[in-house]
This record gives sequence, C-alpha cells and structure tokens, in this order.
Amino acid sequence: MPLALTFTRIDHQKGTTKMALRKNTVIHPGIEVTDAYHRVGNVTVTGKTRLVFKVYSLKDGSQFADRDYSCGYDINGGNPISQAYAHLKTLAEFSGSEDC
Repeated sequence: MPLALTFTRIDHQKGTTKMALRKNTVIHPGIEVTDAYHRVGNVTVTGKTRLVFKVYSLKDGSQFADRDYSCGYDINGGNPISQAYAHLKTLAEFSGSEDC
C-alpha cells in the first residue's frame, strides 16, 4: 500500500517553516503572473522508489493552476516533500525560483 502524505500550509508567525517556491510564471503566451506561489501537495510514495505529487500555483491566495509531477524517491534521503521541491528546482519551468 503506498504511503500518502498531504502538504499543509505552515505559518511563519507560529515559528515553523513554510515550504513553497516563488517565481514569475507564464500561464498563456503574453500573460505572466508575477511572484506566483507554487506549493507541493498530495505527495504519494509508490513502490519505495517513486514520488507522485501535485503542484498548486497561487497568486494572492487564489489558485490559478495545478499540475501533476513525478520523480525518483530516495528512501534514505530527506523527507518526500523536500525531495519533491528539490526535483522541481531541476526543471526549466522552475529555474530561478526562490524558496519562500
């Protein structure tokens, strides 16, 4: 049975860390969303070797897109959510993004 984890937004004011990426994002030719906020959710580890997850894209708290991704999973590596963010940073569409 796969292990399913769901990312929950965590608040900086409460002394915890928020995991997300910020980047200007083109959603249609000629339409760019500045400082879009991208967060990982619905993370599933399958077969102990693969991560499947969704990235939710938001602006000012309103979601404008979501997309499915997958990548390899290192059972001895960091937590699955951290590995998902690390994978996103290797993709051209998230190059230059900043942690937030």
